[in-house]
Amino acid sequence: MLRWSTILIFFVTLFLGDDAIPQTPTAKEIIQKSDEKSRGRTSQGEMVMTVIRPDWSRSVTIKSWEKGDKLTMLLVTAPAKDKGQVFLKIKTDMWNWVPSIEKMVKIPPSMMMQAWMGSDFTNDDLVKESSIVKDYTHRLVGKDTVRSQLCYRIELTPLPSAAVTWGKVLMWVTVGDYLQWKAEFYDEDGELVNVMNASAVRRMGDREIPTRLEIVPVGKRGHKTVIDIRSTVFNQPMEDAFFSQQNMKRLSQSTR
Repeated sequence: MLRWSTILIFFVTLFLGDDAIPQTPTAKEIIQKSDEKSRGRTSQGEMVMTVIRPDWSRSVTIKSWEKGDKLTMLLVTAPAKDKGQVFLKIKTDMWNWVPSIEKMVKIPPSMMMQAWMGSDFTNDDLVKESSIVKDYTHRLVGKDTVRSQLCYRIELTPLPSAAVTWGKVLMWVTVGDYLQWKAEFYDEDGELVNVMNASAVRRMGDREIPTRLEIVPVGKRGHKTVIDIRSTVFNQPMEDAFFSQQNMKRLSQSTR
């Protein structure tokens, strides 16, 4: 029986070729698929960011619009003291409209590693100035089980020419579904800075994605930031003209 099974496998492989044997995607293909899964061609939605500290916590409600990896708009709708702030990214440029002083502030690249609105996310995390597909090399290290999910473990190293904020990123992407399930962010000295975990997979629009992202800074007990995605729709028509400084002011006024 074993001999005939071996012969059968040989002929199936001969006639069907490589398609008969599941092929492991390359590290870059895995990252690209996971990026496309989380972004789509366009996306728009609403999320709540909760900043947790040992003695206090605060929540911020945000509406978001994104087109590809070059255009992002974020509008803060709550609480009252932050309502109306708008953040815009066009390619590698980022601006912040501050309604309380009616001033447009350009955020320089040197500030992309700074905390976003007092959270554990950086400016770069929120507007995704750097591209995990284009700005890094990718190496498939192996597979791990992370919180009951079998994942590819991939090491991302920045290209010499890339203006990125991290010295290295380790990312765990679920096998089959290509969900970005866990990530570790290291500085240029190789020290672990932040750990991000995704959870609460739900259907949003035409796909299932994690709807909770939790980031914990290393060495800071009682500190973490949680993003809960309330709603997201993907691949709806969105004009480039929407992403403008003029529209930042219009969106800000809509919250009054």
